[in-house]
Amino acid sequence: MHRAIDYAVLIIYCFLLVLFIPVDTSFIAAFLLTVIFTSSIYCIGKKQYSFAAAALYTFLALFFPSLYIFIPVFLYHMLQYELYVPIVVSLLGLCWHLYGKSNEVFFLILFGLLLSFVLQKKTTEYQALKAKFRQTRDDSTELNLLLDHRNKTLLEKQDYEVYTATLRERNRIAREIHDNVGHMLTRSILTLGAVKTVNKQEGLSPLLDTFEQSLNTAMDSIRSSVHDLHDESIDLSEVIKSLISEFTFAPVELEYDMGLDVPKEIKYSFISITKEALTNVARHSNATRVHITMREHPGLYQISIHDNGTKESTAASTGIGILNMRDRVEALQGHMQILREHGFKLFITIPKTYKDRRR
Repeated sequence: MHRAIDYAVLIIYCFLLVLFIPVDTSFIAAFLLTVIFTSSIYCIGKKQYSFAAAALYTFLALFFPSLYIFIPVFLYHMLQYELYVPIVVSLLGLCWHLYGKSNEVFFLILFGLLLSFVLQKKTTEYQALKAKFRQTRDDSTELNLLLDHRNKTLLEKQDYEVYTATLRERNRIAREIHDNVGHMLTRSILTLGAVKTVNKQEGLSPLLDTFEQSLNTAMDSIRSSVHDLHDESIDLSEVIKSLISEFTFAPVELEYDMGLDVPKEIKYSFISITKEALTNVARHSNATRVHITMREHPGLYQISIHDNGTKESTAASTGIGILNMRDRVEALQGHMQILREHGFKLFITIPKTYKDRRR
């Protein structure tokens, strides 16, 4: 846009020379040719075309001197594309043409040439500064995106470390309760049973029965708490990776994209499904590669197990293992598909609004 304005300023300046020279047909033709050449050069914007246009303009000016009146416009164009040969030829032709002519016209054209040089220099500097600004802005945007990505990765890593530490602490608490409190309650229950056996006083029997019931209730509560802590402390990702490391029949690729707060029902289901699926691959398939995908979506949990085996087996799709998988999935209100394109694939989805029907 700035160059178009510069072209317009130079053309208007050159056109004002009508105040000092007579206007005839050659002047009008020179003006129209200048407008045509300038517009085409600005629109096409290729150096090869610009050089050809400059050479043609310089050649025509040797035979139609009126074109030299608009030489500042073409000097701007030739400076833009660094066409130094046409510049030298044009200036030599201009000096030859104006030799012995009116000093006013000579100095006006000379001022126009200086104006062309200044406008070209300023516009070039402006465009270079603008390009540098855009590059700086793009680099800044890229760095901001990279920084955001690294911050997100760092936060996810911190969350995972907190999650892992929480799981370890739950396991520790569960072991402490089981090994200490659980054993003490068990010993107390056994001791109370022995006391009841040797008790000869009728009045103490109801108290001992009540005490035994309280201890049994406490033991059940402790056992339930230990199981809950253990279930919640299972790291689904680590368990699946452990199963994969133990599977030696074929290489297994894992694509894991699950959140940290996965319900224990989903954990146990995915672990059992993965175990059974890998067992089926080893027993019934000739696969050389297995791909497991576990992904959490906003509304559902998804697991996909795909192998590239070509061996057809009825047991692989209708056996007890598959039926158990289907029962487990349906109990969580999920859906299971078996696909046979490019191998054997299990595709299972379980909605987050499930209700465990096994309870």
